Amino acid sequence: MNCEKIKNKVSIRMVLESFNLFPVKENQRTAFYFALDRVEVVPSFSVDFVKNAGFDFGTGKSYDVISIVQQINKCSVSEALKYLSEFNFCGPEKDFKNEKTKKNYQILEVNEIKHPALIKYLKSRKVFEQSHFVKEIYYELNERKYFGIGFYNNSGGVEIRNKYSKICLGKKDITLIKNSNQNNEICVFEGFFDYLTLRNIEKSENVTSDYLILNSTAMLFKADDILKNYDRISLFLDNDPNGEITKKIIQQKYQNVEDCSLLYCDFKDFSEWFCSNSAFP
Repeated sequence: MNCEKIKNKVSIRMVLESFNLFPVKENQRTAFYFALDRVEVVPSFSVDFVKNAGFDFGTGKSYDVISIVQQINKCSVSEALKYLSEFNFCGPEKDFKNEKTKKNYQILEVNEIKHPALIKYLKSRKVFEQSHFVKEIYYELNERKYFGIGFYNNSGGVEIRNKYSKICLGKKDITLIKNSNQNNEICVFEGFFDYLTLRNIEKSENVTSDYLILNSTAMLFKADDILKNYDRISLFLDNDPNGEITKKIIQQKYQNVEDCSLLYCDFKDFSEWFCSNSAFP
């Protein structure tokens, strides 16, 4: 597979999603993302899904799918091609300027968690007891059928996870879970497995706080109107650059913020710490 064929046949949207990068603003043909190489408040990375290319207005640099992988993974062209060889060669998106917008996916079936592979995966993450918070989703994506663990966001989009994939079907958004919260507290997570982990530790339906799952640190801008209403904010964010930046933004903007990552400072995230801790069977 040569470079030009890779550039034309691998969807730039799917490549960005593989790095957990999603649009901040989007229309039928184009979208704006946060920059690939720096932290910013206003997104400056423009993507044209029809041309299958991107442009960073902050640096003046143009991107294709190969250079995106090189930028993020800090790798050579050959290593980027190897990464991209695992993708479905569906090509760039069509220009629907004169047509109705079409989805490249379809949800076929929604069930409670029953499939042995998904049960095994939830047990490996030590959260099977919380399987009633998620769904078993069967879906078709680019004319191929898949299944995975689904977690809904506020816009009706579905975060899909299994052992091999991590994508979002539909509109990317945060998930707010409200409870009978007399203490006016909220716990903030980057992903829903961290949320399931805390629920498993609590092992109680009489929870004392609300929960906010960002589903990506890029969605923090959607949480502003929510977080300002709470007297106490507990952060269960990842121990990586994006998690650190998100933590600092929240700490600077709001009062009474508790950084719970000190509990799992030697691990990538809250879920990994929980899975590695022999005190939790």
